[in-house]
Amino acid sequence: MKKILHYLNRVVIRFSRGKLLTAVSGFILLVGLIRCITGTEYALSLFFLFPIAFSTWYAGLRAGVILSVFSTITWLAADLLLVGEFSDASIPFINETFRLIVFLFATVLVWEFKNALQAQQRLARMDPLTELSNRRAFFEVAEVEIYRAQRFCDPLSIIYMDIDNFKAVNDDLGHDAGDHLLQVVADTILKNIRSIDIAARFGGDELGILFSKTDANGAMTLAVKLNQKLKNKMRDYGWPVTFSMGVATFQNTVICVDDMLHVADKLMYSAKKNGKNRIMHQVFVGQPEKSPADNEIKLNPHF
Repeated sequence: MKKILHYLNRVVIRFSRGKLLTAVSGFILLVGLIRCITGTEYALSLFFLFPIAFSTWYAGLRAGVILSVFSTITWLAADLLLVGEFSDASIPFINETFRLIVFLFATVLVWEFKNALQAQQRLARMDPLTELSNRRAFFEVAEVEIYRAQRFCDPLSIIYMDIDNFKAVNDDLGHDAGDHLLQVVADTILKNIRSIDIAARFGGDELGILFSKTDANGAMTLAVKLNQKLKNKMRDYGWPVTFSMGVATFQNTVICVDDMLHVADKLMYSAKKNGKNRIMHQVFVGQPEKSPADNEIKLNPHF
């Protein structure tokens, strides 16, 4: 099933919605024409369900309803041309009424199934507490962004952050307060990053943000801004926490997701060991086999 959907997705993305609906409508008219040619003995209405289901899945519920009505009208027009073959002239109208009900029922069924499947996929890729991406989703996106950055020579940056003194909040105020704190942090992050960026919770109070097409200056600007926004929010709620961040920027560097996270994680721990509440930034330029000096690594602590 997944392979079929993947193949159909690859086919559909090559067509605009208008072209897709035009092709489907043409198929429906073809089925109606075959009905006229073959007469009333062959029940071909099943062939309408395929374009209806296909359009509902890829073009939406409204498209499915419209094509259900269009299919019914097409079949009715064919039957009216063959009305002499029915024992009563009202039979085509009665048949098409029930056929429309079946088409609409199938449309709603396909739409609800798609929504349920998408909800399940979102849950499988989402941290349930913060509604940030989980580790699995982060890796999937990061692999694509790394490939894109390497192909087009774009810079790529990542922030790995830890909430300082988070354990104290859990111990002193309770786990409900700790959960609320994580939700506020996640909400603040999502409101201050771009839609093309991805934020994820890796577990506990460790979070990561991947910034595509973002150089060293842009990464530090975003990190400093985000750090200040987060601390302001914590102050509003009276939570005695700060944030330690490791920021890594990669320019023309071949690297895998695991290594990228490892570098940013080490920078974050360096920030914590140097007094917490700070940002440690490192820039990698060139191939990973070169020494740090060749890569022109810059380490900048920001308070």
